[in-house]
Amino acid sequence: MDMSLIGEAIEKVCHPRRVNYSILGNKDPFLHAHIFPRYEWEPEELKPYPVWRYPDEKWIDKRVHYREEKHGDLRKKITEALVERMNQADHG
Repeated sequence: MDMSLIGEAIEKVCHPRRVNYSILGNKDPFLHAHIFPRYEWEPEELKPYPVWRYPDEKWIDKRVHYREEKHGDLRKKITEALVERMNQADHG
């Protein structure tokens, strides 16, 4: 799947200021991708840098981890937007 289609779906649903893409393969024996929407509300001192600059406690805070009951509707909207983008790409 084209990562840009996922990024476009995230843009449509979440309205970030930009989307960052990262493809890595240094630790695992395969390439894997990360897609990070970036927002105006982020701290100014972190905006120009990759999300990896966020402090460790932000990554392990259970209050912001994915939970279906909290984030399921958002996942559904992004999935619908992604399917729409994929269909457009197939017919474009």
